[in-house]
Amino acid sequence: MTSNIVLSNQEFNTVGSRPIRHDGYDKVTGKALYGADMNLPGMLHGQVLRSPHAHARIKSIDTSRAEAHPNVRAVVTSADFPSLDGDDVRPNLRRQSANLMAGDKVLYKGHAIAAVAALSPQAAEEATALIDIDYEILPAANDVEAAMAPGAALLHDEFENNVANHNEMTLGDIEKGFAAADVVVEREFRTQTVHQGYIEPHTATAWWTPQDKVTIWCSSQGHFGMRGETASVLELSEVDIKVVPMEIGGGFGGKTTIYLEPVAVLLSRKTGQPVKVSMSRSDVLEASGPTSGTYMKVKMGATNDGVIVAGYADLRFEAGAFPGSPVGAAAVCMFSPYDIENVSIDAYDVVNNKPKTNAYRAPGAPQGAFAVETVIDEICEKISVDPMEFRLRNAAKEGSRRITGMANPKIGAVETYQAARDHDHYNAPLDGANRGRGVAAGFWMNGSGEACATAMVNDDGGVNLTIGSVDIGGLRPVAAQQLAEVLGIPVETVNPQVGDTDTIGYSSVTGGSGAAFKTGWASYEAAQDVKRQMIERAALIWERDADEIELVDGVFKHKSDSELNATFAEIARQTRRTGGPVVGKANMNPPGAGAGFGVHIADVEVDPETGKVEVLRYTVIQDAGKAIHPNYVEGQLQGGAVQGIGWALNEEYFMSDDGRMMNASFLDYRMPTSLDLPMIDTTIVEVANPQHPYGVRGVGETAIVPPMAAVANAVYHATGARMEVLPMSPKAITEAMSQQGGE
Repeated sequence: MTSNIVLSNQEFNTVGSRPIRHDGYDKVTGKALYGADMNLPGMLHGQVLRSPHAHARIKSIDTSRAEAHPNVRAVVTSADFPSLDGDDVRPNLRRQSANLMAGDKVLYKGHAIAAVAALSPQAAEEATALIDIDYEILPAANDVEAAMAPGAALLHDEFENNVANHNEMTLGDIEKGFAAADVVVEREFRTQTVHQGYIEPHTATAWWTPQDKVTIWCSSQGHFGMRGETASVLELSEVDIKVVPMEIGGGFGGKTTIYLEPVAVLLSRKTGQPVKVSMSRSDVLEASGPTSGTYMKVKMGATNDGVIVAGYADLRFEAGAFPGSPVGAAAVCMFSPYDIENVSIDAYDVVNNKPKTNAYRAPGAPQGAFAVETVIDEICEKISVDPMEFRLRNAAKEGSRRITGMANPKIGAVETYQAARDHDHYNAPLDGANRGRGVAAGFWMNGSGEACATAMVNDDGGVNLTIGSVDIGGLRPVAAQQLAEVLGIPVETVNPQVGDTDTIGYSSVTGGSGAAFKTGWASYEAAQDVKRQMIERAALIWERDADEIELVDGVFKHKSDSELNATFAEIARQTRRTGGPVVGKANMNPPGAGAGFGVHIADVEVDPETGKVEVLRYTVIQDAGKAIHPNYVEGQLQGGAVQGIGWALNEEYFMSDDGRMMNASFLDYRMPTSLDLPMIDTTIVEVANPQHPYGVRGVGETAIVPPMAAVANAVYHATGARMEVLPMSPKAITEAMSQQGGE
């Protein structure tokens, strides 16, 4: 069941409709090309040799036997990468290079050590087995607590206790806040490492030509980022690299950085032939960036009448082998659904022997929400306040401050919480033993960034729209709708496409829930440019002043002479003789993305004997600002919820004591399927973002923030056992029920 709650009176023709996606035919027929579909004349096949150890010093590497293989054409190691040892080189650039290929030490199982290019995938695999490496095995740390323990082996000499960064954030007076509290709840939480689980493994194909120009074909969330990062680690000029974006089989934040691209480039430079390098599923899980496992301590205080007066958090997030966990985003987001005067957070970025973390859909926010929203549920129980009324009483509003000190602009938190409180699901009876209902709220700040769009008018009135942002969840039609709305033309007459790095201006990554906002706005501005030029052409044809002509619903009209009117297509047919082609363009970095708020309601039934959780009913309520294409908004809400449910109940990196991932396949890394879930119901709330022409707020990430807490709270109300560790597997639930029963 889906529904919309529209809190704006503005009506549109194309925006808000549900057109068929322009790339749908190519996707369902197999015509669309993904990274692994590249097959070029003379192409070689690459294979990466990866470390079997989680932490070891590399004493020596001997590649001679691999190089002697008759079908091998090149071998590369870290010695083939630039040293990047200048004083002006950023430390993060050196770390990125070290993550691509280990030099002195391997820091996780799966860390790349060497790569070969051969005539066939089989020969490349054979050759990697011929590379001889002598290791000195070192102790490994699987989680933040082990990494920070006294005497733990250091991954990097410069980080004491493996703490790469410690950040303190404060708002108000935390001691004063707790002194004013009638009830205080303090709990510890732990979550395991989880992966984005995109269906398409990483693949990169590179061709270094005799003219020292490089072309890379890859699937990513931002081909300009792939170009920039590859150029930096290889000390090349960006002008010499072209990146062609292929279709992407999912990313969720995990395809925002380089893993294989520079390796393929170096192999191609050595051989003079194009080289394709791909990851297996095990490689993806062991050697690309999951999100952090965590330790969190959260303490909150409230008055008996249900006002939160203080919130404190101690956050310790895994960064993996190199610094850069999402602990900062967790700190910013976790208390932001609420107006709290006194907040204090200690945030630790901790390196440990796992692959370097990468973004995963609202990075950091789901873990933080799991802790905060579980504590809130306990507070509500202690003071006997309805959980939704409590959230409404404390809801963030325009003008209330986040932990960063930023005052909220116009937001839709109150309206979203009201929609949840009044929803049929929240008010429906839940009968039966071992059943429980849980609610949780979530926040994501939403992003923006650089965006570019060009719009070329064809003679028949159609428009070719080229954008620079990769289309992951339906960006082509969403951009086309915003252009079509300005011009008053059918969206079906717009041909949207994603340009490569040589054919469109720089555009930032498709991530942060910012693409529909920034690239849609760029498409809107490109359409305004087209509109201005087309009005000038109509003025030329009619021999009138341009300011006397307007475009209304796809028809050019003279404001005072009703005889002078022409459709968009009719003017388009005359562009050649009135000055030549009409091409609109826009390049921008728009501010004001507008934060997203959501509430989830979960009903579960727990088998008291096995601890297995069945999700009976699930509803997502979220503010979209304006749903440009409601189908895609609903899909984002449902997809985020499903990923969060999997994170709550099943998903984890199951690690051996020596740092090996023991479930590195989709057979053992258990993600939910359609058989595990009910239909995810959605309600779209529309509180227009005043800083966007059509009121857009990003929607892709907020939906993954509340599920873990919503499910945990539901499990508590079904069993009486508070779940403070993820995943809530049957074993974990039966143990928690046993402990609860023994108290």
